Amino acid sequence: MPPPILKINRSIIMNSMKKIDHLSLDGHALELFLAVLEEGSVTAAATRLGLTQSAVSHSLNKLRRIAGDPLFAKSGRGIVATAHAQALAAKARALIDEMRSFAGGVSFEPAQAQLSLTIAANDFQRDLLLPRFFGHVSEQVKSLHLRVIPSQSPSPAMLRENRCDLMITPLPPSGVDIVQKRVLSDHYVCYFDPKARTAPAGRSAYLAARHITVVYTDNERLDFDRRLAANGFHRDIAISVPSFSGVPSFLRGTQMLASMPSLLASGVMQGFAHARIPLASGTRTLAELPMFMVWHQRYQKDPAHRWIRNQLETVAETAAGA
Repeated sequence: MPPPILKINRSIIMNSMKKIDHLSLDGHALELFLAVLEEGSVTAAATRLGLTQSAVSHSLNKLRRIAGDPLFAKSGRGIVATAHAQALAAKARALIDEMRSFAGGVSFEPAQAQLSLTIAANDFQRDLLLPRFFGHVSEQVKSLHLRVIPSQSPSPAMLRENRCDLMITPLPPSGVDIVQKRVLSDHYVCYFDPKARTAPAGRSAYLAARHITVVYTDNERLDFDRRLAANGFHRDIAISVPSFSGVPSFLRGTQMLASMPSLLASGVMQGFAHARIPLASGTRTLAELPMFMVWHQRYQKDPAHRWIRNQLETVAETAAGA
């Protein structure tokens, strides 16, 4: 009679599972799990967290044993989360929040800090603020890893689910657990190529011209465009591009106009002329563009997060006065 190999193997597996200690679970492993889940790649997660791929693989194997699930499966050249991993994501975020709350009384020393931040911002606020922010903060901390993701049409879920630490947007999402603060104010102006035309002489000329505007990839229009339409101002939108950086190549050498933030004049719109949008004085507020910093209530008293918010405010003040 052959030896009971199968029974022995099962016994080994059961004994191995019994040895798994749920108390060996740690916050770094949970943060790594969420990074792999969000990035869809072990390599990208390792880069984001400043770890080696072998360290990521080791932690994932530990989590697999604790969870009793493979967590991720190969899909083409990448990986996808299993259904169980998707279900565990919310629990992982909640556990990290509890750990952060537990350690909330710890002081924050910038010179010793190793920060890993995710900030959601569309191209205007990204290009205006975040390069300066990165340079400003990098000079004060031990290390900084910054990940920028598009905010598109901002939603509270991005903050509630910890997909970003901060959001910068002119349209802050609402919620009793969502905190916002205005960091700067800008306004829309009318850009044009001075080699091809002059500024529109009045409202009729402005509305009669062909226009270039931005429509984000989730089909979200600029707030300025929505406000004009809501107030009965209709324009001929000839071209829509997914970001402000796409406007100059279409505008150059044409008779068209582009209504965009004035603070872009020294950046992506350098070389173009701009003028006040010629609408009636009573509609001046249509051209206003506030910018808000937004975060989740869980970070309100966190010393590191509070310090980061202060640095962003400082950078925004500098950018507004530039």
